[in-house]
Amino acid sequence: MALPKIAVLDDYQKLSEPLFERLRSSGYEVTTFTDTLLPYNHPNTPQDAKDELVKRLEPFDIISSMRERTPLPAELINRLPNLKLLLTTGDRNASINVKACLARGVPVAGTTAEKRSPDSTTQHCVALILALARNIPQDDALMKVGGWQTTYATGLTGKVFGTVGLGRLGVSVSKIMSIAFGMKIVAWSTNLTQEAADEKAKASGLPVEDENGIKTFKVVSRDELFSSADVINIQLVLSDRSRGLITANDLGKMKRSALFVNAARGPIVVEDDLLEVAKKGSIRGVALDVYEIEPLPKDSQWRSIRWGEEGRSQVVLTPHMGYVQEDSITGMYEQQVENILKWKRGDAMATVFSDSGY
Repeated sequence: MALPKIAVLDDYQKLSEPLFERLRSSGYEVTTFTDTLLPYNHPNTPQDAKDELVKRLEPFDIISSMRERTPLPAELINRLPNLKLLLTTGDRNASINVKACLARGVPVAGTTAEKRSPDSTTQHCVALILALARNIPQDDALMKVGGWQTTYATGLTGKVFGTVGLGRLGVSVSKIMSIAFGMKIVAWSTNLTQEAADEKAKASGLPVEDENGIKTFKVVSRDELFSSADVINIQLVLSDRSRGLITANDLGKMKRSALFVNAARGPIVVEDDLLEVAKKGSIRGVALDVYEIEPLPKDSQWRSIRWGEEGRSQVVLTPHMGYVQEDSITGMYEQQVENILKWKRGDAMATVFSDSGY
């Protein structure tokens, strides 16, 4: 009996190959894809692109996906007649229609990770803030073509750090900005209360307030956060409620000297609105790790415009690297291989999903 055919999707760095070699050497047919096709469920994806994705995935019994790089909505799942097992990374994934898989009798299994603090995404977010504030990418490029000082850095000490969202990552980044730079933290999200923020401060080992009675995590209105913060950091989970939440109305309230950072999910912010703000130079800078469509299209204005010139904002871009650490990714693939072997033996797999986790 032939062993299952396995597709490993979106492995840009080919980190899966040494781990999946264990399966190849046992006779499994493993195909690794290092590119990503257009998302099946995006409103701008044409039918021929959807059909191309189906053609790619249709032959495989097992699909290994990486986070949300290739969304798997119900319509796509139902066009894959050979699919018998779907693997993802992490313990939840909003881009997979788990119910559609289970209705087909296709189990979905994820991975777990060692809890580290600060985690990879927190580190990357802080790096983006500092790179933007200190002009690191621009000055590095300038030095390599013979240049010298052309602008100035933005100091952070004692300024206001606004976090849109105060979940695990919002707390983690805010804690660093508070302790390391003495920034005053203000927070807003739709249902956030001061009581909840105080509990989060205590749980993270911070005082609820200082000797002057000023809250460590001060909950403010949406308008106050966008108008008062010197750095605004988006740290929300993408959902139907948060999609398109941040608009021109919010961005238009920001200080001209402010920095805007998004390492959460691109669609939380209306991309065209943010582009217009940056093109007009209405704020000092924008740092992004996430985008409306990923990989970021080659013809995107984020790539083509000469940022920081002729009055435009400074822009720092990274290719959704927040979670991409070698040890983390290889650990995920290792768990996927173990789950394939357990599934083939009929043993219980680890981190089996009953829903998307959101």
